[in-house]
Amino acid sequence: MLEAKSAMSEMVVRVRFAPSPTGYPHLGNIRTALFNWVFARHNNGTFILRIEDTDVARLVEGAADVVLQSLRWLGLDWDEGPYFQSQRLEFYREVADRLLKQELAYHCYCSSERLESMRQEQMKRKQPPGYDHHCRYLTREQRAEIEASGITPVVRFKSPLEGQTLFNDFLRGQIVFENATLDDFVLLKSNGYPTYHLANIVDDHLMEISHVLRADEWLSSTPRHVLLYQALDWQPPQFAHLPMILGTDRSKLSKRHGATSISEYREQGYLPEAMFNFLALLGWSLDDKTELLTREEIVRHFSLERISRTAAVFNKDKLDWMNGVYLRDLSLEEFIRQTIPFMERDLPSEVSRPLDVDYARQIMPLIQERARTLAEVPQLTDFLFAERVEYDTQLLLGKIEKAEAMESLQASVAKMDGLKDWDAASLEAAFRPLADELKLKTSAFFGLLRVAVTGRTAAPPLFQTMEVLGKERCLKRLKTALDKLQLV
Repeated sequence: MLEAKSAMSEMVVRVRFAPSPTGYPHLGNIRTALFNWVFARHNNGTFILRIEDTDVARLVEGAADVVLQSLRWLGLDWDEGPYFQSQRLEFYREVADRLLKQELAYHCYCSSERLESMRQEQMKRKQPPGYDHHCRYLTREQRAEIEASGITPVVRFKSPLEGQTLFNDFLRGQIVFENATLDDFVLLKSNGYPTYHLANIVDDHLMEISHVLRADEWLSSTPRHVLLYQALDWQPPQFAHLPMILGTDRSKLSKRHGATSISEYREQGYLPEAMFNFLALLGWSLDDKTELLTREEIVRHFSLERISRTAAVFNKDKLDWMNGVYLRDLSLEEFIRQTIPFMERDLPSEVSRPLDVDYARQIMPLIQERARTLAEVPQLTDFLFAERVEYDTQLLLGKIEKAEAMESLQASVAKMDGLKDWDAASLEAAFRPLADELKLKTSAFFGLLRVAVTGRTAAPPLFQTMEVLGKERCLKRLKTALDKLQLV
């Protein structure tokens, strides 16, 4: 039962993504999933999803569902699974029993108090932490006496005390660990659940995993896994430990760099296509210049040889830029479809729902070129939906004196009142000469109008915005601006 089904050809690629639902998937987790998925698709292989949920004390409710949702959002479909390790406990116990019978593992009865005391003593002596082999040398009689007291032991692996453990990493070449630095690690906990080291190896063997692509934080665990493969006389997969992801300051990636769970990026309005492209370039590249790649192009060109040996740098500004490019490439109708849920969610409560899609269709061409995320759209457009806009009256003045500003607004109200045609071209044809009449630079005059009708100094093109707002609202806002200035 515990032997692999068949010998695999070297050309068969079977990879897995095996998250632990002890938290929500972050960028590093999903980058690992993406690399495995792309590698499988490039090689016509199999992508397996396995949920490693045996650390029951640290499980986060709903985290496994978020993993599935995140993969689906990015289009990382799996060919097998999801397998849940908590439903496969008999496999791990069977292997632990096998190692016990072969005297390659042993029962350990040490209490948590003893282990903590041991660690504290090692720290005082400035020794590397590790199990001190206390139970490794117990006699049969001693074990029987301890077991009679009812203590439930853990199962520890008998690591070799001398020599070296070697393995080949695809990205780093041959790696050598001194066995003296490896302690007798736990395989099976006292509650009957396996540790990561045991469950990982058993499942990778049974699922015929050909390549293990995982974060380089697992590099130090790999000699333990190699020793287990050797003890069980199983063929290990090809290992490739992916470079870590750093912030722009070269420190460990954290929330202060903009890193967060992948589901939050979805909530913030990033497109899955942009996120896919961005994540693919965190440690892999086609060349030294190409940054925008479709999913199909990434799959076609992907290879382990192009994965960097050095840490990748997460740059949120680059992600924002890339997402903006993808947003601009959307058709107007698709941009509206994707944007409406964010506007329904984030526009001020006084804006009536459901939103008028026809009105939104007039607005979106004004801001599609400016938006970097879908979640920015409500902030860019709220003044187009609101009945009134709030702003600091001083913004009206800019480089214009109060008297000039009031005269300009009064003239603008009069000009606006007399207009029959209300479109961007007609508005510009009316107001550009008015600037000359008022002896104002167009930049200063148009800046005044912009603040009066939008409430902000930066907005979409002025006359296109006024066309969408309509004559009645623009007149109302100019008159409100005059009232504000009278109070200054």
